Amino acid sequence: MKNKLLPIIITSLFIIIFIFFYKGLKNSNIYTPETKINIKVPSFDGELFYEKKIINSSELFQVDKYYLLNIWSSWCVPCRQEHSLLMNLSKDKNIELIGINYKDIKIKAKNFLAELGNPYKKIIFDDKGIIAIEWGAYGVPELYLIKDGIIIKKYIGPLNKTLFNEINYLTK
Repeated sequence: MKNKLLPIIITSLFIIIFIFFYKGLKNSNIYTPETKINIKVPSFDGELFYEKKIINSSELFQVDKYYLLNIWSSWCVPCRQEHSLLMNLSKDKNIELIGINYKDIKIKAKNFLAELGNPYKKIIFDDKGIIAIEWGAYGVPELYLIKDGIIIKKYIGPLNKTLFNEINYLTK
């Protein structure tokens, strides 16, 4: 009887372990943070990129105006890829671009902008990444569409032609 019971227990155990691992494979372990929209712009103090002046977020965002806040870095390959679209958006009078330079070396960021152009009205230098965390960012690039001090849309990843058209549509 013991000889027949042992293979049944081992087979049952193997099946249970197989089912456990199989179900684990079906669950995605990719973390995507909650996309918070229709919330107020976080309050923060940050250093302006080209000046040694500290500015509060309340000074950046006015009422009755669209803003696109872009979190970027010179070391970020997708930031380089989306830059021409940001340059095109900067020509639109309906929207103002604000940049947050994330965990970067200032001279490298300046060289990046000198090479590709500066689409931003203002840039906040966030060398430690603290301001980006307050916005709920978890990488670069990330974009936030803002109107009346409220985040109305968040885009994770680089700007592409589809998102570019969506932003143009929303800001008209």
